[in-house]
Amino acid sequence: TAALLICSEVGGIREEEVSSTLSYTQLHTATHSYTQLHTATHRFIKGPQGSSRVLRVHQGYLLTTSSHCVLTCDIKDLYFSSSCFLFVSLQINCVTFPLPGEGPEQQLLKPNEWSYCDYFWTDRKDPQGTSVAGFEFLLQKQLKSKQMQKEMAEFFHERIKIEEEYAKNLSKLSQSPLALQEEGTLGEAWTQLKKSLHDEAEVHLKFSNKLHSEVEKPLLTFRGDNFKKDLKKYDHHIADLRKQLASRYAGVEKARKALADRQKDLEVKTQQLEIKLSNKHEEDIKKARRKSTQAGDDLMRCVDLYNQTQSKWFEEMVTTCMELEKLEVERIEWIQTHLRQYTTLRHETDMFNQSVVEPVDQLLQKVDPGKDRELWVKENKTGEVRPVDMDI
Repeated sequence: TAALLICSEVGGIREEEVSSTLSYTQLHTATHSYTQLHTATHRFIKGPQGSSRVLRVHQGYLLTTSSHCVLTCDIKDLYFSSSCFLFVSLQINCVTFPLPGEGPEQQLLKPNEWSYCDYFWTDRKDPQGTSVAGFEFLLQKQLKSKQMQKEMAEFFHERIKIEEEYAKNLSKLSQSPLALQEEGTLGEAWTQLKKSLHDEAEVHLKFSNKLHSEVEKPLLTFRGDNFKKDLKKYDHHIADLRKQLASRYAGVEKARKALADRQKDLEVKTQQLEIKLSNKHEEDIKKARRKSTQAGDDLMRCVDLYNQTQSKWFEEMVTTCMELEKLEVERIEWIQTHLRQYTTLRHETDMFNQSVVEPVDQLLQKVDPGKDRELWVKENKTGEVRPVDMDI
């Protein structure tokens, strides 16, 4: 709801003639346009001091220095009160925001940083239509981030299993009797190749062990079970402050209604006095005026308590948002560090695998078909004398 001061010419009453004696009927107008109401407000503020009194700003409200009269309006319901205040703000789910286009433009608390503390003040409806506080989205982000971290750890766990299975199979293959009888320089190269499989299996086994200790385990243990408990503390703290704010807002609404009732009672008694003058009616009006003034004071007290509570909520929101933002930065940097460690280990594994293959390359370069033939012939020859033609 929005409440605006109306002081345009209504019912033939000029601005300089506006006083505490104006009745609800005289001030009631069919003009419900925000633009017109906005214009009327400024005419009143700039009007003669005798009619508009002296205005000042207090806790987001415009107040007069006297306690004669003020108009509070939610566009559909206009009435006079004796507490002299003017609402210049919007209340959404018990939180007060400035009217669109009113007052100086708000500056971001942390410009150009897309900080949490600047973008999660209003509530938003979820797909089911339930209103969700902006802070809840930040908590959900933290929970989602925790889940992503867990899934990354699961990913590396699967990667480790693949490496372990690969190492096991390589080691098994290196013991294979296939081509065991190959001889010569080629046989030496073949034997080294099979041995390289065993060495490569060791490299991959070490790689899997390091993946577990330097990547998977840190991802699993980073912010353990206590992290969710800490998030619940944040949630309960901000939720409690929001409940206190809602309670204070309810107090304001109750006091506002009480003020309206007292003012209407004063109006009725004033009309009765106009019809029939009597000391009793004058005394009743004095009592009604005192009660109306007291109701206005009670409303201002409730407004002050509400503003104090909202200020506390605001401060805690900023502090907690900054803390959650810091936690997210730490999480991203932590994961970045360990993903880099993975790539480092991967490069190291490639280097070790290369070193394992190098002896095989060297022996393959020495493979000599002629030499192998010589060695085989020397070991397996059956005779050097060749056949000749038969003589008769």
